Amino acid sequence: MMIAGKNMNNGFGFSSPLASKNRPFVDLEVGEGVGVEKRRFAFILFENFSLMAFTGALDALVTANLVRSNIIYEFSVVSAADVGGKVVSDLGIEVAVDYSLEDLEEDTFDYLILCGGYRLEMCSPPRLRAKLKTADHVGCVLGGLWNGSYFIAEAGLLEGYECAFHPDGRAMMSEEFPGVKISQQSYVVDRDRVSCAGANSSLDMMLSILSRDCDGACISAIEEVLSCDKKSDVIDISAISIDRNNLLPKSLKSALELMRNNIDEPLSVEELADCVGISRRQLERLFGSHLDTSPSRYYLELRLTQARQLLQHTNKTLADIAVATGFVNISHFRRCFSQLFGVSPGRFRKNLPQSP
Repeated sequence: MMIAGKNMNNGFGFSSPLASKNRPFVDLEVGEGVGVEKRRFAFILFENFSLMAFTGALDALVTANLVRSNIIYEFSVVSAADVGGKVVSDLGIEVAVDYSLEDLEEDTFDYLILCGGYRLEMCSPPRLRAKLKTADHVGCVLGGLWNGSYFIAEAGLLEGYECAFHPDGRAMMSEEFPGVKISQQSYVVDRDRVSCAGANSSLDMMLSILSRDCDGACISAIEEVLSCDKKSDVIDISAISIDRNNLLPKSLKSALELMRNNIDEPLSVEELADCVGISRRQLERLFGSHLDTSPSRYYLELRLTQARQLLQHTNKTLADIAVATGFVNISHFRRCFSQLFGVSPGRFRKNLPQSP
């Protein structure tokens, strides 16, 4: 979902790490036009392919489009068989395909990703070897999920490359393809070959691929959407870059916790500093050096992040949301929200997708 509005600070009013959490909801004015490129992915599905590995990879592309980079990612789903229609995953769930392997036009894609799985038969379908060689010749990046890289190696296109592979098949790969370096890593991006060892690593592999095109802010925004639950405890309105940073000083962590626990009645910077036992100047230095913003600015962005969540997921009035997020009057709330999101809170809610 994308909210239209004017640009603030080059289209993004947030100055703290909370920018990543809110990027999908800020208009960056990136779309079809000058400076926008496309990347096309073809996902080749085999019978019993890992549905989780496939959707993890696909989710990264869909989310990359959501957070608005200067690249548009498109994808097609291809059956490894000569007959199209549907392919059955490892969970018995059928996935519709756009066309069969026979109809695949290799020169129209930038990436060909072969989707393997635990019960995948290591037997190359007819035409696949020729299709892979043609794709390599025209400059496609070739990749494998789980054990999909077997078919790239079988086509003689992994010699001299490093490859991630599911642990159960690493001995087989080493025996059959001694010219391929089988990695212990969960995923590998080696020049124009990409691979991952299983379902959980497909997202990380795709993020590494996307980092070739997208800036760090875009990758952080994708991670914020898709990787927020990798820890056992998930904080509602903080950001992954903060939640997972074990190097933050204790006083700064305490100040951040105080902010999260005092949204409706914000504390002053002096009160925060006093509560954590340091001076205001020390607290400002900590925020500047670790979060690249001031305590007051971070606090404001934190409160407006919660306001955005309440606008999306509740029917509370704007006045109630303003009070719940510590604004003394609705005019101030509207002004601050508009400055960060590039759109008024009322229009933001109006433009939200309607439930069916």
